[in-house]
Amino acid sequence: MRTLTTLPGNSQKLDGGAMFGNAPRALWERWMAADALHRIDLGCRALLVREDERNVLIETGIGAFFSPELRERYGVQESRHVLLDSLAAHGLSDADIDVVVLTHLHFDHAGGLLASWAAGQPARLLFPHARFVTGRRQWQRAIAPHARDRASYIPELLELLEASGRLELLDDGQGSATLGADWRFHISDGHTPGQILPEVAMPGGPVLFAGDLIPGAPWVHLPITMGYDRFPEGLIEEKTALLEDLLARNGRLVFTHDPQVAMGRVSRDAKGKYGLSESCAAVVGLAE
Repeated sequence: MRTLTTLPGNSQKLDGGAMFGNAPRALWERWMAADALHRIDLGCRALLVREDERNVLIETGIGAFFSPELRERYGVQESRHVLLDSLAAHGLSDADIDVVVLTHLHFDHAGGLLASWAAGQPARLLFPHARFVTGRRQWQRAIAPHARDRASYIPELLELLEASGRLELLDDGQGSATLGADWRFHISDGHTPGQILPEVAMPGGPVLFAGDLIPGAPWVHLPITMGYDRFPEGLIEEKTALLEDLLARNGRLVFTHDPQVAMGRVSRDAKGKYGLSESCAAVVGLAE
């Protein structure tokens, strides 16, 4: 049996204009209100997939590895490692996780692999028994980043992952030897090269963790992209193909950055605009 549970991690406040790319504020503020510093609330949601003999965690959020000054710079709201608290609420610790899937290696998706910041202490990798699964092209991007996104990666984390001996890198179109044939990975290059989007087979239709291809419900609308996306036009084409595929298969999306919507089923209205039905704020023990 397989169940799905969404887990909140540390939250952020980031500039709304950056998060909505070339969409005007008059449009995006209908969906997400901005504070006095023009920032919107964002989550860093992970997905726990519990199977008969293992626990799989999709992403770890931003975590609490930043020093206090960097935490303030990047709008991280909590000093504690919220994801660890969320795991504990379900009777688990990081040591109980068997596999961690990372859509990509930007710090707001992989930073939760590290222990909380402590003055004078080096970075420390959590999840001591887990294998770490990510895309090979994303790994190559992370270890030799472009100037535009160099600050999005954590060099110390990359060193720790490589030294762990538990890193599995997936080539495009390749399944995971660790996870098995029941797991499918979609490839997306629009946000960052080689992002992998895991699809989990469920009785009620596939569930896809949308990563930064579709970070939240407002971004389901095809023209909406982020200023952080490397190739926005290509991203829109990827999003179109993915939504069409999921709609045909009664699929659902899990959102990592939406503070209000954890999951929704893909829909399309009479005018051809994609949206969501059956949206929910949290998922606990979903088995269908």
